[in-house]
Amino acid sequence: MSEVIEEMGIDGLKIVQDTALYRFTSDSVLLSRFARAKNGDKIADFCAGSGIVAFHFHALNRQTKRNLSYVLFELQTPLLELSKKTAKLNGFTEFDFCGGRLQEIPESYRESFSLVLCNPPYERGGFENECYEKAICRKELTITLEEIAKAAAFALKFGGRLAIINRADRLAEACYVLKKYNLEVKRVQFVAGKAGAKPYLMMLEAVKGGKPASEILPTLIN
Repeated sequence: MSEVIEEMGIDGLKIVQDTALYRFTSDSVLLSRFARAKNGDKIADFCAGSGIVAFHFHALNRQTKRNLSYVLFELQTPLLELSKKTAKLNGFTEFDFCGGRLQEIPESYRESFSLVLCNPPYERGGFENECYEKAICRKELTITLEEIAKAAAFALKFGGRLAIINRADRLAEACYVLKKYNLEVKRVQFVAGKAGAKPYLMMLEAVKGGKPASEILPTLIN
């Protein structure tokens, strides 16, 4: 049996993982802390994996924000099943789940969300000898940054926000692609391993239909 139950680190909540499948990294926790919740947010978690971004975000905000609801979108059925088990384990009733490719997001979700969270696969290159099921969680084998931007623009209401994490050296590409789909970058935060070090990650918040102007936050040391 490769399933394990791990601590989420907040309020005694737990998450179900499978040691044979892709397991979340600190990137997911960073993004859940960077994103901002509003009362009544309807939230999509793209490339959800086993759901850590949405579950951690909910754990952080459920005491202070009202009427949050979620739909987790994940290509791999085994990972989506893990997220369902986590929701049941913690008694979360605010979560729904959607399997399949983001490139084929159902029409029923058009302009449905006020916030999209996304920790996407952002490495380039093939998977060589790596397990394919794990590789597609890390590398752009089944979806690209542009396809994610297109799906987010489709799913977000006007004024809705996208919070996404990616490699720091893809900043220019990300800003260009997001703007192409009317997603204006409003907040940027870089992540570095130590003070004075070159950032290796970036987190962006973009607003659908937003006006040009970006806030650059202090670099986060992780």
